[in-house]
Amino acid sequence: MPVAPVIALSHGGGPLPILGDKNHESIVYSLKNRVPKILGLGTPSAPRAIVLVTAHWSTAVPTVSSAARHDLYYDYSGFPSESYALKYPAPGDPPIAREIKSLLDAHGLRARLDPSRGWDHGVFIPMLLVNPAADVPIVQVSVLESEDPEHHLRIGAALARLRARNIAIIGSGFASLHNFAAMRGLRFGGAAFVRDFKALSDEWNAALTAAATAEASDDRWAALRAWRTLPHANQMHPPRAGEHFMPLLVCAGAAGDGEKAGVYKDVYSGVDILTYYWGAPQVD
Repeated sequence: MPVAPVIALSHGGGPLPILGDKNHESIVYSLKNRVPKILGLGTPSAPRAIVLVTAHWSTAVPTVSSAARHDLYYDYSGFPSESYALKYPAPGDPPIAREIKSLLDAHGLRARLDPSRGWDHGVFIPMLLVNPAADVPIVQVSVLESEDPEHHLRIGAALARLRARNIAIIGSGFASLHNFAAMRGLRFGGAAFVRDFKALSDEWNAALTAAATAEASDDRWAALRAWRTLPHANQMHPPRAGEHFMPLLVCAGAAGDGEKAGVYKDVYSGVDILTYYWGAPQVD
C-alpha cells in the first residue's frame, strides 16, 4: 500500500527565502517546485495532513502543537517590517496531535502537548512557498535539546505509522550546513574562502549522503547515530548546536526498512545544500 512521503527539506535563513535574497534562489525554486511534487500537492494523493518537525523548537521532551489554529512566532530579528506581517492560516489538527503524543509515549519518549505555542519560521517560511493555499493541516513537533541521535531516530520511527494513513512527515532544518561563522564567510569571505570551505562541504555531503540513503534501516540508523564522526561534521554544525540536523534524523527514522531515498541539490552561497526524501520518485 502506498505511504505518504517523508522529506527533510532545507528551509533557508530566517525570512530570506520570502524576501528575495539572491543566495536563496535555488532553495526557493525547490520549495516552490520540487517539494510540492514530492508531497503530491494538487493531486489525488496529496497528504491529508503534515507533521512538521522544526529545528526552531528545542525542548526537553518531544512536544506537539495541539491547537486547532496557531498564531505565528516571528523568531527572527532585524528584518524588514513585511517579514513580521506574514500570515499562514493553515489549520492544526488536535486529534492527530493527540495521536502523535500516544505514538511517542508508546516508544518511551514522554511527549507532551502544547496548545499555545505559535508556529515558528521553520514552519511558516517554507510552507508559504511549498503550499501557499494553506489548505493542508499541520501539526508541529519539536526537536530535543539533548540532540541525542537515537532519540530523534526513535521519534521518526514512532511517527512512521502515520504515513500509512496519508499523513506526510516534513523535517524543516538545514542538514547540510548550519554554522553562522561559516555562512558569513561564504557571503563575505571571498572566493578563496568559498573554494576551501566547499572542499570540506563536498566531503561532508558525500559521507552524509551515504549514511542517510542507506536502504537497510539498521545500516542507516548505525551511520546516523555516529553522525558527529562524519568528516567535518563540527564545521558544518558546531558542537552542541546541531538543532538544524535533528529534523533529518527524525525523517531518516521514519523511512522504512529497504526504502530508497531520493536526493536533490540546492546551492547556497556557493556550496551544495542537499535534501533527502522517501516515498516519492526522484524529482528533477
